[in-house]
Amino acid sequence: MAMTDVQPPRHRTRPQPPPPADPAWTLPTTPIAAGFAVLCAATALSGIVQGTLWLFYLVIAIGLVVGTGMLLRSMRTPPPLVALGELFALLCLLTMSFSTNGILLVLPGPAALGDLLDVLGRSFGAVQTEVPPVPADQPILCLIVVAIGMVAVVVDLLAVEAEAPAASGLVLLCVYAVPASLADEMLPWWSFVLGASAFAVLLTVDGRAKHKAWRGRRTGLPGYSQGAPSHEASAVVLVSLVLALFVGATFTVIGTVGRLPGGGDSGTGGGPFGLKPYTKLQGLLTGQVNVEFFRVTGLKSEQYLRLVTLDKFVENDGWQVGAPIIGGDQLGAHELVQGSGPVTSVSIQPNQFDDQWAPVYGEPSAINGLGSEWRWDPTAQTVWAPGAQQFGSYVEQARLSVPTADQLRAEGIVDESHVDQRYRQQIVVSPRVKNLINQLTGGMESTFDKVRALTTYLNSGANGFKYSLDAPVQDDKAPRLDDFLFNTKTGFCEQYASALAAMTRSMGIPTRVAIGFTPGVPYNGDPNVKTITGGDAHAWVEIDFPDYGWMTFDPTPAGTRVVPPPYMSDTSTSGDPNSLPSAKNSTGPTSTVKPESTAPSVAAPVNAQSGGDGSILNPTAPPIWVTALVLLIALALTVLVRLRQLPVRLAPVAVVGWGVVAVLLASYLSWWLSGFLIVVAVCAAPAGIRAWRRRTRLHEIALLGASAASAAWEEVLAESMDRGSAVSPTETIRAAGRRLARDHELDEAGREALRQVITAVEGAWYGGRETPDPKLVAAVEELRASLHRTAPLAFGAKVLPRSVVPRR
Repeated sequence: MAMTDVQPPRHRTRPQPPPPADPAWTLPTTPIAAGFAVLCAATALSGIVQGTLWLFYLVIAIGLVVGTGMLLRSMRTPPPLVALGELFALLCLLTMSFSTNGILLVLPGPAALGDLLDVLGRSFGAVQTEVPPVPADQPILCLIVVAIGMVAVVVDLLAVEAEAPAASGLVLLCVYAVPASLADEMLPWWSFVLGASAFAVLLTVDGRAKHKAWRGRRTGLPGYSQGAPSHEASAVVLVSLVLALFVGATFTVIGTVGRLPGGGDSGTGGGPFGLKPYTKLQGLLTGQVNVEFFRVTGLKSEQYLRLVTLDKFVENDGWQVGAPIIGGDQLGAHELVQGSGPVTSVSIQPNQFDDQWAPVYGEPSAINGLGSEWRWDPTAQTVWAPGAQQFGSYVEQARLSVPTADQLRAEGIVDESHVDQRYRQQIVVSPRVKNLINQLTGGMESTFDKVRALTTYLNSGANGFKYSLDAPVQDDKAPRLDDFLFNTKTGFCEQYASALAAMTRSMGIPTRVAIGFTPGVPYNGDPNVKTITGGDAHAWVEIDFPDYGWMTFDPTPAGTRVVPPPYMSDTSTSGDPNSLPSAKNSTGPTSTVKPESTAPSVAAPVNAQSGGDGSILNPTAPPIWVTALVLLIALALTVLVRLRQLPVRLAPVAVVGWGVVAVLLASYLSWWLSGFLIVVAVCAAPAGIRAWRRRTRLHEIALLGASAASAAWEEVLAESMDRGSAVSPTETIRAAGRRLARDHELDEAGREALRQVITAVEGAWYGGRETPDPKLVAAVEELRASLHRTAPLAFGAKVLPRSVVPRR
């Protein structure tokens, strides 16, 4: 093969630019910018989702989608398979985060998919009853990761495959539209600033990439094309429209913003985990919110914590606060409820509870620790404030003595004249319900026996009643009370309390419904300290007895957190509050149906720094400042290398730094997830090293310096070795070239390119040429393309390239 003189490049004419080489210091910035734009747009969810834990999940989910796409494109995977690969990676993350039945903890199997469907099913139930901002419990987290993860896939396809990042703005706008339509207040201004800035960055980055491509300077990993057919762009845009509609339909079923009943138009009733209207109970129970609401100290018996009482019954709509609560006595002015008997000092410590109601036990004699804006309504027996408040710990002096069954029975038929009119408004029930009441209470001579008979009928488990968070309607034409009592016989505390209260009120018995919490569980095993979580949210009935005040009757089928009072059993003999039965050893009626709202027997303390999400974050994860420090170091290295303030050889250090950041972020969810990422990084390391070496050599070739020919030959040998054909060090260049052409069955274009490479190498090594022929760049690219055509790499060779991991 003859050597030819290389003429210096002429600048007066501009020949057709050769296929460019990949700069060694660049990464495909468009997919990274696309993922960042999705993350910034997702910050708008802060207006309808509480806490910040969901943002950690999204950082990991979006990063996984972007990283998977970059890896698959570097392996020249077809675009449809790239999308499927990103979706599969997202499914693996969901399996690890929300299921314990994954194959090897990561891969989705039938059991894991069943778990995910169950969690998503609960999330749909939650969004149908919750009022924004909703708690970031596991069902909501799963729904957010699924929806935003799919948005990330579509935006990635639009920005990278279709090269139409402007079209991704439609999907990002849908992400903003959902919280904007649901939030009671304006979304945070910084969310719009972040989203707009990130979208502008995406457009700028894509524009620069296209400009470089036009000038013949490719950026990014191998396998990233600089153009996409218009029909692919149209298909991806169509998919994005469908996904946008899906996301909108998913989130818009969240209930409109509400407030506690009776709060008036000025009451907000909102805030982190503030109890909302009566049906909010279903949202709390369905969502399995195990975040701590209150921590109670000094309570020696199992007592219900009353938040607010409801006095008005609306057919087919349940119980409400009828008379607005607008007055009351200032706390500390005098004894709140006058009476005799022992007083128990109870300390109540709220945790991230924001409401216009402060819960109390029994009959409070005094309450200390709340601000001057709080009032005591003696009729409703409710502590309230004009608007939603976040309040600190307070101490209640409570009378908790409970009469015996005989004492209540001795009251006979109670005289309702002494009770406020709101609690004795007559309720008209159907003849069928009247007949049931007469069958159950006929011949009984005391109000207590009648109410106890109705209560036992509902909660004993012997009459077909079942506890379920799903309260179905079987007969749309019948009153809800009749449908519950005679058809479905299924519901949770709301249905049971409503039914019992409606029946007793129809009998002329002073009745009200109380909303609050069951006694809770010992905190870390300490019986003197109780923790009350969202799983304790409850509703029950209170009946007024002239000599003893409002007594509790709980018609809900008993579970581990339902505590029947001692007078529900004829064997009760003591009115001492310290002798009340515990939740475990209650003598009341039991049911074989276990309420689904029960939380774990011991609730972990909530980290105040986590915004109410500490029960889900991994408590053994490193401190936040460690992750922030590593993040700053990786960011600084990346910026300095890109600005050429540091040598390019430090770029791998920056990549490792970002990997450490990903592992640390994953640790806040689970160390298993961190371990999975480490395993993935180890498995991907050979392919990453090979890609880095390739980009470094191609960059050297593109510079056409003294080392360009050697870099070209090294890359040719590496491509050959990856395909299983190694060159012996004793072979000459031409002998090696002939064997490469034969082993890989190069086509004519590839053979010609190989001749040009060999000529350039011989000229540099033996002819003393310091500047190779500019055609070397195009020759190397054509030779690589020929190898891909005639000897494509198998998947195993891409993952474990022989030039990096040699076989023996």
